[in-house]
Amino acid sequence: QLQLVESGGGLVQPGESLRLSCAASGFTLDYYAIGWFRQAPGKEREGVSCISNSDGNIYYADSMKGRVSISRDIAKNTVSLQMNSLKPEDTAVYYCAARKAPCGLLSHHEYDYWGQGTQVTVSS
Repeated sequence: QLQLVESGGGLVQPGESLRLSCAASGFTLDYYAIGWFRQAPGKEREGVSCISNSDGNIYYADSMKGRVSISRDIAKNTVSLQMNSLKPEDTAVYYCAARKAPCGLLSHHEYDYWGQGTQVTVSS
């Protein structure tokens, strides 16, 4: 059974950093793209970043470009999202998701498998 589990969320102050992890089980990352998305209250789910494990391509959405870095650990079957210089407007539930294809347009409609999400709150 394919499963994704996020971890690493929490409460931080503006300007601080967090590292989110997405652990995959029931499948290997080799032929999947893993995307990170976020959803703030009352807003639509939006893409943050994606890594396409089949070809190694990486994409960043404009929303956090320059402040995030995505990476993968094939041995541990995990994908991480390093977030720096966090702002209050980054407060949201962050999800990882998988699709058996390259990253695509980083639209949540394109992804088939989802984790349960991890809350990130940026507040002083």
